[in-house]
Amino acid sequence: MQETRGSVQSIDRAVAILRCFDARTPDLGISDLARATGLSTSTVHRLLLAMQENGLVRQTAHRRYAIGPLVVQLAHSGGIPTGLRDAALPVLRALRDDTGETAAVHELLLSGQRVVLDQVESFHQLRRTYTEFGLPVALPLGAPGKALLAFLPFERQQDVLKGPLEQVQPATITDPEVLAEQFADIRRRGYAMSRTERTAGICSVAAPVYGHSGQVTGCLSVSGPEMRMPVERMEEFGMRVAAGAWSVSELLGTTPAARDRSTALAGGR
Repeated sequence: MQETRGSVQSIDRAVAILRCFDARTPDLGISDLARATGLSTSTVHRLLLAMQENGLVRQTAHRRYAIGPLVVQLAHSGGIPTGLRDAALPVLRALRDDTGETAAVHELLLSGQRVVLDQVESFHQLRRTYTEFGLPVALPLGAPGKALLAFLPFERQQDVLKGPLEQVQPATITDPEVLAEQFADIRRRGYAMSRTERTAGICSVAAPVYGHSGQVTGCLSVSGPEMRMPVERMEEFGMRVAAGAWSVSELLGTTPAARDRSTALAGGR
């Protein structure tokens, strides 16, 4: 048992060392790593030797270390999905099977709009089917857009809320104060809901997906006909979509701390 605990501790320490490397500090010395991790220099040196043997780190000039070839190989092997669509598809299939409704992945565009990347359709004869792949959609329209907009930096939200806000259905929300209140609720519970706000007769729930930097990059949604989507069912689905979206975020490299910083900025803090 003691040997097992020691092995786990070594893994934890090796991971702590790997987390020290980023774009600003691509290579570090033993003393740098010791200060960053709180480990002794002798412990860091011993771990680095083992990590170097396994390709997790490599030695550079002046006895400094950088990320090793094995990490790069794994990232480019296809075994680790690096794109939003590839990371989301297995989760979409699980959400469709779990809820019985169509699940989709949406991407945030630099233009401040969103697009549908892909979907896994419901098996029901009457179902939500996306047809506008790649066509930009305004963010305030529907749960996917609101799930993105609620987690963008506060200043970007304010720019969108200044309008104009298009009303495409009778239920479309165009009051900026109402939308702002909804954004606060979405951040609290982790998912957005919409009832026939963008497409007649369709209700949706959606939750944000974060990229490796912790910024929102897209979202997952579950949508279905209004007759099968009472509010209670949408709330249940919302929790499942939020859990699925977070699993995709982790695949893309984000952390809870990065997500929390992004959420705080979205709330104007």
